[in-house]
Amino acid sequence: MSFVVSPKIQEILDNLPTKPGVYLHKDAEGKVIYVGKAINLRSRVRSYFQQNVDSFKTHHLRQRIADIEIITTTSELEALLLEMTLIKKHRPHYNVRLKDDKRYPYIKVHWADPFPKVTVTRRMDKDGSRYFGPYTSVWAVHQTLDMLRKIFPYLTCDRIITGQDERACLYFDIKLCNAPCIGNVNQEQYRAMIQQLMDFLNGRTDEITRQVERKMVAAAEDLDFEQAAMYRDQLKAIDKVVAKQKVISTASTDQDVVAFAREQGDACVQVFFIRHGKLIGREYFLLEGTEGESDESVLREFLTQFYDEAAHIPKEVLLPNEVEEARIIEQWLREKRSTKVTIEVPRRGKKRELVEMAATNAADTLATLRQQWAADRSKHVEAMGELQEALGLERPPARIECYDISHTQGAQTVGSMVVFVQGVPRKSDYRRFNVQTVGNDDYGAMKEVLTRRFQRYADSQAGELHDPSQIGKLRKDTAWAILPDLLIVDGGRGQLAMAAEVLRQFGLTEEVPLAALAKQEEEIFVPGRPGPILLPRRAEALYLVQRVRDEAHRFANEGHRQRRTKVGVASILDDIPGVGPKRRKVLLDQFGSLEGIREATVEEIASVPGIPYEVAQSVKAHLA
Repeated sequence: MSFVVSPKIQEILDNLPTKPGVYLHKDAEGKVIYVGKAINLRSRVRSYFQQNVDSFKTHHLRQRIADIEIITTTSELEALLLEMTLIKKHRPHYNVRLKDDKRYPYIKVHWADPFPKVTVTRRMDKDGSRYFGPYTSVWAVHQTLDMLRKIFPYLTCDRIITGQDERACLYFDIKLCNAPCIGNVNQEQYRAMIQQLMDFLNGRTDEITRQVERKMVAAAEDLDFEQAAMYRDQLKAIDKVVAKQKVISTASTDQDVVAFAREQGDACVQVFFIRHGKLIGREYFLLEGTEGESDESVLREFLTQFYDEAAHIPKEVLLPNEVEEARIIEQWLREKRSTKVTIEVPRRGKKRELVEMAATNAADTLATLRQQWAADRSKHVEAMGELQEALGLERPPARIECYDISHTQGAQTVGSMVVFVQGVPRKSDYRRFNVQTVGNDDYGAMKEVLTRRFQRYADSQAGELHDPSQIGKLRKDTAWAILPDLLIVDGGRGQLAMAAEVLRQFGLTEEVPLAALAKQEEEIFVPGRPGPILLPRRAEALYLVQRVRDEAHRFANEGHRQRRTKVGVASILDDIPGVGPKRRKVLLDQFGSLEGIREATVEEIASVPGIPYEVAQSVKAHLA
């Protein structure tokens, strides 16, 4: 069957320019579903609409194209940069992209500060700081910093460093801070230590090891055995880190080695980071949208997205095979690094062995992850089967909705709705509700939340909205338009009764199975049963409902904190019994901010003139 181009698309195709630029394919709702770039826009875009296309993915994509937007550029490099920006902005379904929507963690050295701290961040700002990463595991980053702090005892407190403080904090006593606050080291000495830390992160460990060894020997010769023991402990910490690093070359090599593995639509990229001839770390990254794409295309998309966010651009990037527009990518990397960058596909020798080692690691990682995913899917199926049997459901609960309420003494009440599909969170269907009709009443708040949720469902089915233009949106919004196979409310019999009343109101008692999960004994209550259901302690069904309930609780608390913050400091303090405008002003004058008050002890708050001890207790309890 031949493919028919719509008149609108045909008109666009007939008027395409032959310049370089970026094109955006959009669906009938105007959503960007693919972003691409081309040296010749006319030739590239028209290729999508030939009778014989080169892949199933292209065939499926063009069926959904309802509009095409064109942006011309002055060069191919400019087109590359614009394409990256638009992919990051729209995350189109048909583009190859890094799987995680979140930003990856980095180690941040606040080098612009007089006494730089070392923290973990998920964004890089042009603020004079030095960044190291990205890493795929926050846990691994903190583990690295815990080890580094034993070698380089850097600051973590927020105090202004004058060197005149009378006493240092606990971290100085346990040798995790060298206490510039009391003048134990001056600014020059402290910054020299932080420079060593950055050198260490960049793989320059040999000279640092020699320096510590010299200091240890000198301290021992001076009979300062306590100081010598401290240097000895630093060397042990260094050895633990360096032991994980493999010497690749005696030369001062600065390379990234990139390779990947693919299987049944899944793709895993492995990156080896080689600095000063040592393999200082490796990370893997998962890609999505790779179906039907060539290896060259997958690799190109990874390189542009990865190095757009990378903290460091190496002198050399080693790849398993050629990539499209390698010279353009080299030019872009050169501009980011400000010196020459080479992309190379080694054919033999040590470099080729490194690429093959990275490819083997990528394949092993992907195989392990696929086994984990398969095991998880098996557990999810088992959990849903157990729930079906325990609760007497007609079918396994493939879609579970759970609701929870969060507030502080009835203020800024927020209800949460989380959705699990096939045992996995579907965060696109999560919703929050700012409760408006009740105060300190969990039952009333739950009634309002569920009433609003199922009113949205009723509107999506009946089309009775006051604004008819919203009906189509509701029908397509699965958060509202699909009924759950199981509805869980966090609480006991009271919340169960309230939820059952709402379902009766909308005539959904027979359509929506209902359960309530009580926290203390993990008892499950269902309508029509006099006693609770207790799932076996090691049952997959219990683990599933606990995960769902805990996620609803987390999502509600997060929403409540955000709402409380928006209300403002004044309103938060005014909500505390015993705190009025005068006491609020006194507290803010004394502690400087809401965070300062929150960190103060009850005794410190009570020491403020005009604040009784009972009020201090109330303040602490409210802000905890």
